[in-house]
Amino acid sequence: MIREKRILHGLFFCHLVIEKAIKAHVVLAIREVAPRTHNLMYLSEKANLDFDEDTQIFLGILMKYQLQGRYPDYNPVQPDLIRVNEYFERTKIVFKWLKEKL
Repeated sequence: MIREKRILHGLFFCHLVIEKAIKAHVVLAIREVAPRTHNLMYLSEKANLDFDEDTQIFLGILMKYQLQGRYPDYNPVQPDLIRVNEYFERTKIVFKWLKEKL
């Protein structure tokens, strides 16, 4: 999506991949279906995941982009392509970290 310049959709999927990975940790932690929420910080707390401050800030940034995929009338400010690529790379790093902790 990002490569095709569909930036907001690409960032929505960055949020989605992190959300699903965190929800896997929630299921392991509580032995139940994960709560029906998209709030990454809330889910992280349920999963007892301890992110550093920079990662917490990044998760907060991703939260802005999850709404556009679910509510098309919501239009967050689209970051420049350099920042988008940074977000994409950071998503891969956080996702890898989450997978390694499973």
